[in-house]
Amino acid sequence: MRRHTALITGATAGIGAELARQLAAKQVNVVLVARTADRLEAFAAELSAAHGVTAVAFPCDLADPGDLERLAERVADAAHPIDILVNNAGFGIHAQFESSAVADERRLFEVLAWAPVRLSHAAVPGMLERGHGWILNVASVAAFTPTGTYGAVKAAVVSLSRSLNARYRSQGLHVTALCPGMVRTEFHERMGADAERLPSIAWADARAVARDGIRALRRGRSVVVADWRYRLLQPLVHVLPDRLTERVSSTAL
Repeated sequence: MRRHTALITGATAGIGAELARQLAAKQVNVVLVARTADRLEAFAAELSAAHGVTAVAFPCDLADPGDLERLAERVADAAHPIDILVNNAGFGIHAQFESSAVADERRLFEVLAWAPVRLSHAAVPGMLERGHGWILNVASVAAFTPTGTYGAVKAAVVSLSRSLNARYRSQGLHVTALCPGMVRTEFHERMGADAERLPSIAWADARAVARDGIRALRRGRSVVVADWRYRLLQPLVHVLPDRLTERVSSTAL
């Protein structure tokens, strides 16, 4: 991946920022995408100074159709190819389904499900033409549990990743769904959840999650559950009753 270019959505915090740092450390140039221009510019300057790579800020609101199309045009630009696409941007809704705002639910699907589809659709033709490419979709272990619309969206991301990887890996294009559990980032604070009630053992480290994702992408794995504690727990998800897993998941969120 050295000297390739990666485009990362949700790049200024949490897993997205760690993915950007680790890719830049591997001498991968980065296009950083998020809504806050000042924060993006500062992070781009930090990565350029630390690793000697080209780091470009691309302010964009993925829920805005015009912004998303502008970003898709950048992804598809053959003159400045994107070799690694990282669909990481996301958020959660703390309100229960019966009381959530329908506008928030729609935005959830647009940012977490439609944006990865649109950007992947823009990236795949050029990657196939060049004979190489990598797409990392940041999903969640929520994809395997009954966790409302958030889990439904992440399940769609996992399914998309599996499908594209199966179809195109023989042509040099690898697609991976990275499925972390609870990670100490700004995610829970932004959605208004009380993260402090959970024990420290429940939390994974964003650096380790990012490292797992990059390793799985390079190995061509279609799905990887990040962090050892969640890999140990995943088999239980398939045998425990939905009512029990929903109760545990709702407590975590």
